Amino acid sequence: METTDARKLKPEVQQELRKQAIRLCKKGMTQVQIAEIVGVYPGTVSKWWLAYKKDGIKAIKAKKRGRPIGACRTLSPKQEKDIQKAIVDKDPNQLKLPFALWTRIAVQQLIRDMYGINMPIRTVGEYLKRWGYTPQKPLRRA
Repeated sequence: METTDARKLKPEVQQELRKQAIRLCKKGMTQVQIAEIVGVYPGTVSKWWLAYKKDGIKAIKAKKRGRPIGACRTLSPKQEKDIQKAIVDKDPNQLKLPFALWTRIAVQQLIRDMYGINMPIRTVGEYLKRWGYTPQKPLRRA
């Protein structure tokens, strides 16, 4: 019996496998036979069938996987907006920071001063990238 890990399949394919397994269960086939046909483990067919019997077709629907967007972020959306506004409207000198230009370290210091959050420099870089800021090198002038 050749089985595949159903979790690695696309959600649409998973959904079709589940529907096919449920149709075969309704016809009276054993879960082992269905598992052979569909190409998954018998335990997987059993889980699908139990979920279907309990809550119907909506129970076997493929759900969005992974972390929700915005989960596990250090800053709240309001804090992010406030920091972005401070970066755009003012330079570090105006905010009493010992920097001439906005750098990751300057933004890190700004976050510490505004909200008391000690954020790693790499995380500050990720936030800046998410906000659309790119690393730039000033031109040298004679």
